[in-house]
Amino acid sequence: MADKSKRSRRPGGIGRFRIGFNVLAQILLVLFLVAMVNSLAFKHYKRWDFSRDQKYALSDKTKRFLNTLKGRMRITVFFAPTTPITADVQNLLTEYQYAGKGKIDIEHIDPERNLSRAKELFDKYKVVTDESLLILDYDGRNKTVKASEMADFDQSGTAIGEGPRVAAFKGEQAITSAMIDLVEGKKKILGYVTGHKEPALTEGTSPITVLKTFIENENIKFQELNLLDLDAIPPDVKAVMIIGPQYDFSDREMKLLRDFWDKQGRILLLLDPSAQTPKLRGFVNGLGIKVNDDRLMVFVRTGIEELALTRDVQAHFLGDSPITKRLADVRALFFGGTSSLTLEPDRVRAASIRLEPLIQAEKGYFAEKDYNSDDQVKLQTDAKQNSNVPLTIGAAVERGGSADQRVQLNSSRLVVVSNSTFVQDNAITQDQQGLDFISGSVNWLLSREQLIGIAPKIPKPLTFSLSEEALRRLRWIVLVFIPLVPAAIGTMVWWQRRV
Repeated sequence: MADKSKRSRRPGGIGRFRIGFNVLAQILLVLFLVAMVNSLAFKHYKRWDFSRDQKYALSDKTKRFLNTLKGRMRITVFFAPTTPITADVQNLLTEYQYAGKGKIDIEHIDPERNLSRAKELFDKYKVVTDESLLILDYDGRNKTVKASEMADFDQSGTAIGEGPRVAAFKGEQAITSAMIDLVEGKKKILGYVTGHKEPALTEGTSPITVLKTFIENENIKFQELNLLDLDAIPPDVKAVMIIGPQYDFSDREMKLLRDFWDKQGRILLLLDPSAQTPKLRGFVNGLGIKVNDDRLMVFVRTGIEELALTRDVQAHFLGDSPITKRLADVRALFFGGTSSLTLEPDRVRAASIRLEPLIQAEKGYFAEKDYNSDDQVKLQTDAKQNSNVPLTIGAAVERGGSADQRVQLNSSRLVVVSNSTFVQDNAITQDQQGLDFISGSVNWLLSREQLIGIAPKIPKPLTFSLSEEALRRLRWIVLVFIPLVPAAIGTMVWWQRRV
């Protein structure tokens, strides 16, 4: 009987081996799934920056450049923990590594602790400074970026024993500029025309120091050109910049400029409407853009019945061109005198010349031909008659090439703006719209459309501006309403207990 009972229980029972195997298989399956989820999450993830000033968010320009990398770039970080921007640099490089999609390798070395590794790399890259720095290595070429190049420091507190304070963090500009240097190998040369009382480039006296530094940080080198001393514009000069000449060009200079244009030259021209430059304007007119003899003005209401006339122009960028695509509908101020431009595409279409407006004044502005008049009644009458007419102050010209941006063909290119003061140091706004436009223009002229974009954002302090009415309400809230809330709660509790 015992044998029969044993035999009867075996077929219906589950052996320990099968139970153990099932448990082990389930554990392995769970571990495999966890590993797969972690692997996918490690390789395919998304980062968001919810900070107010987006201090470490990379600009579109940097992201597009990183997408063009064909090889791997190695970044070695030699930053001591005591350096004020160490944390900023580390966080920024994390964004570079994420945007680089596996093309950027980063090694962090503390030069105060890992002395042997630091000395090894210092000898390899011939580093002679003790300053905290980055070393970028790409395709056998290397470049250093120092901590002093990545931030502006406020030393005002050193007199009372405080350390330097970071006034502005410029890490992205410095790192991206160094990357462009390494990838392109050779700097593009931008000719800067002198001899007509244009703003000087010499540091210390130049009113366009910020512009010069900004352009040079994009792997571009300025070369001054005095056309009277040249037989032709040098072949290594890929584009020419002319800013606010106060005197007209001579016939010989205009011939050099036209020859350069005819040989697929690239020109950036910022005109001062108050300067008498008929030959230079005639050259632009021959390309289908007429620089009008007028000034843009607008009446601004300053009181119930008071109007003030201003000649500073608020304008917006049009987004149809690759130059201003990233600046579409962004507003900027153009200080000083600005004249209107008339585009005549039908007149030059037979010469394969295409015109495109880039900047237009806001509604309400009018182009006054009698701009020296003090007759307010006449000016107000002209404003009512012409304030609804779209006024262009910046345009692009291209001869040859293709209207399809996907097709890259050699062509002559020109960008003209009827204002030359908006790029000077005292006129550049904190949001850098003027610099962004010049950057886009220069990159378009140099056929570097992939680098056109908005410059890195400058952190802004958080401020609150309250009107008298808002302050009055805040005072009542702080002094009356907030104390009343606990008083009311206390009264209710007392009443409940009393009842």
